[in-house]
Amino acid sequence: MRKFILIALVLAPSLAFAQALPNLNSLSVRYNSQKTSAKPDGELKAQLDEVDKAIADARRAGNNGEVRRQIAKGLALLNKDPWTPALDFRNSLVLRADRTVADSTQPFAFRLEQIYRPSIDLTPALTTRVTLQQRAQPTRPGGPPAPPVTVRELGTFDGVSRDLRESPYPIEVGVAGVADGAYLIQAEVLDGATSLGSVSLNVSFTRGLDARLKALESGAATIAEPIRADVLYPGDFIRNVNRGRVPIGQFDVIDEVTIAEGVLAAARGGKDPFKGKTGDFERHHLLAGANEVMPYRVYVPKGYSSSRPSALVIALHGLGGTEDSFFDQYQRQPVQLAEKYGLLMAAPLGYRVDGAYGARIFAGGDVAAQRRGEYSEKDVLEVLRLMKANYNIDDSRIYLMGHSMGGIGTWALGAKYPQTWAALVSFAGNGSPALAEQMKSIPQFIVHGDNDPTVNVSGSRNMTAALKKAGATVTYIEVPGGGHSDVVVPNLPGAFEFMAQQKKGVVASTKQ
Repeated sequence: MRKFILIALVLAPSLAFAQALPNLNSLSVRYNSQKTSAKPDGELKAQLDEVDKAIADARRAGNNGEVRRQIAKGLALLNKDPWTPALDFRNSLVLRADRTVADSTQPFAFRLEQIYRPSIDLTPALTTRVTLQQRAQPTRPGGPPAPPVTVRELGTFDGVSRDLRESPYPIEVGVAGVADGAYLIQAEVLDGATSLGSVSLNVSFTRGLDARLKALESGAATIAEPIRADVLYPGDFIRNVNRGRVPIGQFDVIDEVTIAEGVLAAARGGKDPFKGKTGDFERHHLLAGANEVMPYRVYVPKGYSSSRPSALVIALHGLGGTEDSFFDQYQRQPVQLAEKYGLLMAAPLGYRVDGAYGARIFAGGDVAAQRRGEYSEKDVLEVLRLMKANYNIDDSRIYLMGHSMGGIGTWALGAKYPQTWAALVSFAGNGSPALAEQMKSIPQFIVHGDNDPTVNVSGSRNMTAALKKAGATVTYIEVPGGGHSDVVVPNLPGAFEFMAQQKKGVVASTKQ
């Protein structure tokens, strides 16, 4: 299961990660949140105003490389780091490869590139020193990563171009014999003896990976269709990582491949390994149109029986989260509360970590972003369809819950499909008050902190006012001093109690 949260990524001046670059929407949210919290004034505000203008100009021109450059500059200024030519150069560097999840028995090829042209004077004597490092893990949950450990020196290479956009620098190294696992390829660029900065690439090496993936693909063709996606998922995800469509995050190649092999073995014996299964597990489906295998997380309470209808919660993660967010984060309260109230719960990925479930908050006029939004919505609806196909779901007790981008998606899908939901729960969300009339029949539980630097509290205030005016049953909790994420855990018990009381056609809540 993948456990990466892009909203927490920092475009560090001395270390950037590439292949699929850090999500641009997540970086923008991080920059804007940090700027809101800093409340800049004087010279700093004037500098950031210039950065914001440059970002707006670059977005209009479709120049994402320049957008990344300006966000890096803004973050540096907020961190009180002067924006120097050297810092500009470091942030321009990326490593890219045709495969970042690879079989270690084969040589590994990659390229040193730039995403924009920095303002710096360099000599023609550039070299790069390449090392293989163990990918650092946090020293404690939620804490900073430990310093990386060098596993192998891979060599020093000369003849590096001063313009790596025009002439990316190709490198091939041997990784045979390294233990299976996740690593960093790190390339330090030097001008003579002077270090100009380093750039790293997340990679994963597994001995015999290609043969195992091929066996899964051929085996999937021999089993029942509903289980094929669960077998094909690791190979499909790895292909998308290697194509640069998605980041690898904390995807555990060995674990995911081994799980898929177990599913295949059970299915070959004529058994559906998911039938009658309770607890927390992951499923997968092929998303039509996108032609990609999507993961979704499922919780089935211990007391579930197919002989009687059960309630269902669909949970939508925030920007940069995944299908794992409502299961592994928030102190795992959603899972515990689902068990307590006997609720099934399913969490879709929503196609991409910034898909926004059709809310189009990132789309603007960008066709690619609009496509993400459309498939994000389809992913949610397909997960709902599959849950109703696989379990005895009470149509009068289906609930939609989300945090941040998920809260925004909750209101978007609540308004678009009001006949589906028995209740909506939005944590730190935003929506269009003009859509309140379409949701007036749906009881709602809304939570927001009045000191939220990421999604302003006015979003929930305005939606609450519009919903009440339309006649909706609304429970609104505004947390004094509350931020963007710290308001969720204390209010999850109330949210689940609220949902458990709701049934379409029956009002079981008091307006507040």
